[in-house]
Amino acid sequence: MTQPNHRPTPAWWRTASIYQVYVRSFADGNGDGVGDLAGVRSRLPYLRDLGVDALWFNPWYLSPMADGGYDVADYRDIDPLFGTLAEAQDLIVEAHDHGLRVIVDLVPNHCSDRHPWFQEALAAGPGSAERERFWFAPGRGTDGELPPNDWQSYFGGNAWTRTTDPDGTPGDWYLHLFAPEQPDLNWEHPEVRSEFESVLRFWLDRGVDGFRIDVAHGLAKKPGLPDAGPDPDVTDLPYQDVDAVHDIYRSWRKITDSYPGDRVFVGEVWLPTPQQFARYLRPDELHSAFNFEFLCCAWEQEAVRAVVDHTLAAHAEVGAPPTWVLSNHDTIRHVTRYGREDTSFDMGDKRLGAPTDRALGLRRARAAALLTMALPGGVYVYQGDELALGEVEDIPDHLLQDPTFVRSGGTDRGRDGCRVPLPWTPDGGSLGFSPDGSADPWLPQPADWSALSAAAQAADPHSPLNLYRAALRLRRTRLVDLPEALGWLPSDPGVLAFTRDGSFACLVNFTDRPTALPPGATLLLASADLDAGLLPPDACAWLLLPSAG
Repeated sequence: MTQPNHRPTPAWWRTASIYQVYVRSFADGNGDGVGDLAGVRSRLPYLRDLGVDALWFNPWYLSPMADGGYDVADYRDIDPLFGTLAEAQDLIVEAHDHGLRVIVDLVPNHCSDRHPWFQEALAAGPGSAERERFWFAPGRGTDGELPPNDWQSYFGGNAWTRTTDPDGTPGDWYLHLFAPEQPDLNWEHPEVRSEFESVLRFWLDRGVDGFRIDVAHGLAKKPGLPDAGPDPDVTDLPYQDVDAVHDIYRSWRKITDSYPGDRVFVGEVWLPTPQQFARYLRPDELHSAFNFEFLCCAWEQEAVRAVVDHTLAAHAEVGAPPTWVLSNHDTIRHVTRYGREDTSFDMGDKRLGAPTDRALGLRRARAAALLTMALPGGVYVYQGDELALGEVEDIPDHLLQDPTFVRSGGTDRGRDGCRVPLPWTPDGGSLGFSPDGSADPWLPQPADWSALSAAAQAADPHSPLNLYRAALRLRRTRLVDLPEALGWLPSDPGVLAFTRDGSFACLVNFTDRPTALPPGATLLLASADLDAGLLPPDACAWLLLPSAG
């Protein structure tokens, strides 16, 4: 007798749809013009109805906000700008009541220069035990006037800042791969290791379901902090992807594995090769990581297929699920990118101000949303993606707050354009972001966002919001139990077609002409209306294929 084939239910994070909440710009509950936990709690029904499985919160910890909260002064408390620790605990419980898991950001590469440890290090002076938790070093040159090495900050300029000794004379330098207000921690120090293990337990004990790890590839540095050199090998830099980082994640994995409920680590891992990337996803390290190769990929059939193939192959080697993401709080929103002549993304050249065709970008963004949700693995939705918000590129200079704008001397306008507060209603001074009569939003909203508000789109059956709702619903009911693999189907040039199980298929038309659906296919969902039975240009369709029998 043939036994029924019961596939084990995969861990939730292998197939999850995760919504990124940039708290400062999501919803303002207290009327100060800044998003907060009260605002998030008021919108939990919206997130539940959207159909996502989990929420990832950008840092909500106590912070001077030199880098939007990624400069943490206390990892066990909530910044008053956002609320209180009690509110965070209530939010976790309420999210769970709505069927939503909670992932919180963890920033372990660096802390704030206002963190007690760093303040103690400055006060203790050169050679002190307090300074060993960071990277302090004497300068080079006759009087130590040159930085200890040639490393550059990701935010522009030198990665070292010189201190002033208590007597007023210039002192040692300290390392900060980001802003000077974000000193790098020394992960060779046992107190740093034990402190963050304690922080993990603090939040796990309060019910969080996982952590997104900021700069996951950067914690360990090469011994001696050698120069990168004038023409460095990007696969072998002294300040990222150093082997010692993997020991950290192995110890952390033991902690999450000791808790019930499939707790998860998600890594922010920006590395040049899939092989380097995949090492972080070995079974005893991180559970998953953001797929930046896919985010950066141009809207071209051959490029997308190559990235999908690379991604699936690299993840298969370590048994990890792939993830798919189109935008986040650091990148140009993809509706804007996809309307440009060059549709790729490069963190070093964001091409701000390049001409963009909004209508074209919107068609491609709708298609890309269905593509990401059809692929095996997990998918991330950055807040506002479901509303098809574009990059805001005309924020006045005096309102910009991203440190990259200042650090680059104004040559890089930074990331504020993708962080503008969300529009919830078509009217009101803040389009529903804040209660009536509140302070202005912390970044200005474009006037034409009124038509893109959540309320306006909810009433339009053809809106991006309702497309996302339909796709996430079908994904949950039909796709998450399919095999974590795909097979490419024959298709015309410029068309991408694949099946997950021989029955469900996804078809993406990258060309400028309509294309036919497979014979006998039944349409489940499409990003655009069919044209005489044909899939229009820059559109995606989900299909059921006829039975081979």
